Amino acid sequence: MELLGIFVAVAVLLEAVSAASLGVVYTEGGMVEGKNIRLGFRRHMDVFKGVPFADIPGRFEKPKRHPGWDGVLKANDYRERCLQVNMLMSDTRGSEDCLYLNIWVPHGRDVSTNLPVMVWIYGGGFLAGGSMGANFLSNFLYDGQEIADRGNVIVVTLGYRVGTLGFLSTGESDLPGNYGLWDQQAAIAWVHRNIRSFGGDPSNITLFGESAGGASVNFQTLTPHNKGMIRRAISQSGVALCPWGIIKNPRRIAEEVALKVNCPTDSRMAACLKMTDPALLTLAGKLHVQGSPDNPILQNLVLSAVVDGDFLPEEPSKLFHNAAEIDYIAGVNDMDGHLFTGMDIPTINSMVVDTPIEDLKRLLGAYTADKGKAGMEEAFNTYSSDWGAKPDRETIKKTAVAIGTDYIFLVPTQAALYMHANIATTGRTYSYLLSEPNRLGGLTTPYPRWMGCDHADDLQYVFGKPFATPLGYWPRHRYLSRYIIAYWTNFAKTGNPNQGDSEVPATWPEFKSDGHQYLEIHHNMDKSYVRQKMRMRYVHFWSSVLPSLPSLKTE
Repeated sequence: MELLGIFVAVAVLLEAVSAASLGVVYTEGGMVEGKNIRLGFRRHMDVFKGVPFADIPGRFEKPKRHPGWDGVLKANDYRERCLQVNMLMSDTRGSEDCLYLNIWVPHGRDVSTNLPVMVWIYGGGFLAGGSMGANFLSNFLYDGQEIADRGNVIVVTLGYRVGTLGFLSTGESDLPGNYGLWDQQAAIAWVHRNIRSFGGDPSNITLFGESAGGASVNFQTLTPHNKGMIRRAISQSGVALCPWGIIKNPRRIAEEVALKVNCPTDSRMAACLKMTDPALLTLAGKLHVQGSPDNPILQNLVLSAVVDGDFLPEEPSKLFHNAAEIDYIAGVNDMDGHLFTGMDIPTINSMVVDTPIEDLKRLLGAYTADKGKAGMEEAFNTYSSDWGAKPDRETIKKTAVAIGTDYIFLVPTQAALYMHANIATTGRTYSYLLSEPNRLGGLTTPYPRWMGCDHADDLQYVFGKPFATPLGYWPRHRYLSRYIIAYWTNFAKTGNPNQGDSEVPATWPEFKSDGHQYLEIHHNMDKSYVRQKMRMRYVHFWSSVLPSLPSLKTE
């Protein structure tokens, strides 16, 4: 036994001596040093938090390169998120000094070189969010450790301006907008220039993001400013074609903000806004969270991207040729619309109160407003066609969720996949539907027992939370998390989610313009989970039938 103890001690000592670490890393701004953590036998990870990728941004200006620093920057802590409204929208949090990123680099016996790089863009309706994500007892949602370790990839998470400071625009050159998208672009360019020093392959960068982050990923593949920098991309529950992706009338919103902060709305508006207190500006761009069937919450999401003639030279639908060489995965959760529809029609979450059919008609009326009564009736006929004479309570509630899911996420995502597949040269296209039921379904008030996968439910599985915090999950959640991380990291390595170092439970076919094949992702999935033509009747309604109806004449 004594001899065994000596062997173990020597092995531990040798491993400690040979712990793989990057040590001090040289970047274009100066030297940085992170923390090295031990993950297992001959497996370590370097973690860098709070590495600046741009200077403190000027108000309503594009980001500029960081001037650099002297000595060694200790990159051990997350930096503050960008200035934004708090959860209750009663105050602000964060700072204007927020353009930093975080990097996780896994090592085996030797220091890693030439690893694929996955760059995460967070969601939050372009209003909120941070590179580290929500924090519960120092367990940060967007901690890249599990993905980096399990998939053997470098993970980067970045900060970008949100809300008024990130997206306010007059539609003119005095306040062009898209500052948050320019921040993301500056981070991608920084990664492309510097990641080799961290052991990454600058020619193999995959963007991934969820909700407004998924739309951002799509925007970054469509802008001409990223030519040659992005190899692959994954959009979860959000694409550039979503109805909330582009502001059609940015000037009206700029004038509303100006009035709230006592600025004029004439030619002096932009100059006045630039001199206004940033916290007041941020609060002036907050969301009205009181939705109703006639005024859905979605239509209050007023700050997002604009067609500025620069970052987005044209409407997104005309820019897909810029992504022709980029491999692309896009998909949605099967009840992505629940979070939003539940605010518009609160009765859908009640087990005992009926949801009036009239509320569904009002919601459809709001979503088809430019087509008038004919649009609403055509929509209602489409969604109620298989109800039968007496639909039960659950059927009506689930239909309300389906309407929100289709309109806000699913149909635009299918349209983006179709456009990408149609115009792609070397880029491959993959479609998915995540159907894992919500963990709280039937247990707490907002989640009825019929709940599927709600908006943002995917995040915990992508970031490996069932492994990082095992007590909060069942074994089935670990299966699901393992599958998703395997598909995502295989894709980052090879452009094919089935090929890489990780085993997958089903072969995921490419999405082609004729077969529309997709993968249903679930903890219990097997080879039979390959499907085709996702919700085709409803995709056809929103993309072909509705647009062909005559529009109401507007002023």
